[in-house]
Amino acid sequence: MPPLRDTGSGLGAEDPEYAGRYRLEGRLGSGGMGVVHLAHSSSGLRLAVKVVHAEYAADPEFRARFRQEVAAARRVSGAFTAPVVDADPDCERPWMATLCIAGPTLASYIKEHGPLDPDAVRRLAAGLAEALRDIHRAGVVHRDLKPSNVLLAGDGPKVIDFGISRPYDSELRTETGKLVGTPPFMAPEQFQRPREVGPAADVFALASLLVHAATGSGPFESDSPYLVAYQVVHDEPELTGVPADLVPLLRDCLAKEPADRPTPDAIMSRLPALEEHERPTVPRLPDVSSAVDAPPTRPYLPDLPDLPDRRPRRADTPVTHSRSAPFEPSAPRPRWRRTSWFAVGTLVVVALGVGAGWAVNRAGSGSEPLQTRASSASSGAAWHPWQASLGKDRAGRCSYAEGGLFCSAPGLLAARVDADDGKAVWRRAASPVRSGSPGPPDAPVVGGGLVHVLSADGHELLALDAASGRQLRARDMSGYLAQVVPAGDTLLLTARDGSVTALDARTGQERWQHRIPGFRSPVLSSYASYGTGPVYAVEPAPDDRHTRVAAVDPPSGRVLWQWTADGSLRAVGARADGGLHLTATDRDNRVTAVVRYDPAARRERRVPLKVPLYTASAVARGDAVYLLAGDGGLTAVDTERGQRLWTLETSVSNASAPVTDRRRVYFSAADGRLTAVDAERGSLLGQTRARPTGPDRGFAGEVPAPVVARGRVFGSAPDGTVFGVGARDAAHWR
Repeated sequence: MPPLRDTGSGLGAEDPEYAGRYRLEGRLGSGGMGVVHLAHSSSGLRLAVKVVHAEYAADPEFRARFRQEVAAARRVSGAFTAPVVDADPDCERPWMATLCIAGPTLASYIKEHGPLDPDAVRRLAAGLAEALRDIHRAGVVHRDLKPSNVLLAGDGPKVIDFGISRPYDSELRTETGKLVGTPPFMAPEQFQRPREVGPAADVFALASLLVHAATGSGPFESDSPYLVAYQVVHDEPELTGVPADLVPLLRDCLAKEPADRPTPDAIMSRLPALEEHERPTVPRLPDVSSAVDAPPTRPYLPDLPDLPDRRPRRADTPVTHSRSAPFEPSAPRPRWRRTSWFAVGTLVVVALGVGAGWAVNRAGSGSEPLQTRASSASSGAAWHPWQASLGKDRAGRCSYAEGGLFCSAPGLLAARVDADDGKAVWRRAASPVRSGSPGPPDAPVVGGGLVHVLSADGHELLALDAASGRQLRARDMSGYLAQVVPAGDTLLLTARDGSVTALDARTGQERWQHRIPGFRSPVLSSYASYGTGPVYAVEPAPDDRHTRVAAVDPPSGRVLWQWTADGSLRAVGARADGGLHLTATDRDNRVTAVVRYDPAARRERRVPLKVPLYTASAVARGDAVYLLAGDGGLTAVDTERGQRLWTLETSVSNASAPVTDRRRVYFSAADGRLTAVDAERGSLLGQTRARPTGPDRGFAGEVPAPVVARGRVFGSAPDGTVFGVGARDAAHWR
């Protein structure tokens, strides 16, 4: 249930009479984005129904964010949130119905009664830390945890209001005009690097919230949101009045760097011990059922308001919609149809989350061990899912070739893992990295029977024997960009002056070297799904008004065709007939359209997106393009028919680039979860368990994409593991 600014009973003139099948019985309150009404389900449950204001309902971008809120709220356990009962983010006035939780927000309680006593602050800290642990395990980052988004219920605090950006409620703006959060409770990275916000930002907000609960004011206070932003980024927090035993913990939670903050688990372990009768990790609140008749036994909360107790309407009572389509009460939608795929995925993880024994397998002479374990689940008679370790906290990037999975990771130059059982074949450690060297290594490139990988400092391109890992040769990369593009048995390197060099992958000999006509600094892409095929060069103009595209024959360097398109385009996939799929982006890095070019007909087809997608990555297969936005929205577009096929809100923010085998779309989350989606229907098929990094180091920054080969999917996680699962067994992944 969203936070309320006021309470009332009657419907306003602008309020609809119904939200879906639910008759709105009166206002519970209002917020910046909508109005919350009381309603009842057909079984008599009290519901809080949030109906979006009409002015925001007309905004396609807001609708997308509301869909994200619904998906995120459904994903998180109802033990710490207001459980979602039903929702329709696509109707004329989007709405969401949750169980009605009797209890004030923390903000309203403090405003009326003042700060909490020290014991209550400790209990609140334990309850909210447990809530954040649950939220983060579900792959959700709240990003707006504040006193008005915490309900004080009888069985502990509830975190509400997921996924809505509130730029209209704040005077502060980012450079793109999008501020997500409330300044006094935002972490430094939310002001400095908003696209890199992760779970640690919620920990910072939790500490700010607890300081507010203990003192009545936050650790950073000012009437100006700009000054608050400066204080959050540069100043030390004001902790005067906070219980002394909580000060060290809260100071760590308010660290400027996300990696220096403890996780919710660590917070729970560091909280001062409660008395024996106060051991539960949720605040002890009065019984909601009796709160309206008698005061609580502890002076913790005010009396809770009595809510109307109206019986549900009979199914045969005629009803009509207000500003909506006719409604048939005699044909209720089956409850199972509203079951969120997030819940299904969670049940799968819990049901299959049994451990298996570890075995250490050693490769040939001189190789380091890789830890491997086999799963009890199986995708076939001769193959079992497996998991292996590349080393502690090493997020590996992998490629597949000739029955092997070839991976690189920080500190690991390359390793070969048998794709059938996960056993180590060989591994080579990376040389020490000098300051200022490149970031995480790219996946090894396999071509001409050899493994090609950049040295840790990016100064050399090394060729390794695929069978043994023995180094065969090295090429100086001075003057070249740190990127190797494979195209069959040809490797392409781009020099800093824009010229392109093609190498024979087997011998290392140069095949050709020249500039691609009309290009100054091309971005090269190759798509191995259709054999060798051409390499595509793409270069947007400096003013982003047009983009030059060319197809180049890798062995000869001959230009097969050229084309100039309007706007700023990026290649995302090729077609079997030589055509190309691209995405069009605006200056805010939002994907605004999908573009298909057919060179034989010299024809362009552009499919505009109704809602631009922020920081979206994409993959193409056949006529379909799948776009995964930074906020977790997955959209499928058919470029032959020129229409959107479906949209799915996954709540997996800042995920890897998607990959596809035509039937399914796969991507990885920052905590190591691998997700599979039905490419035709847009429904979730399965998800593996989370494999996050160490206890105090957060999630992975850049998420490696999974690898699909031979009916299997291989993922890598920030804890240093790589794993293989059956593509057809997504419902049984773990």
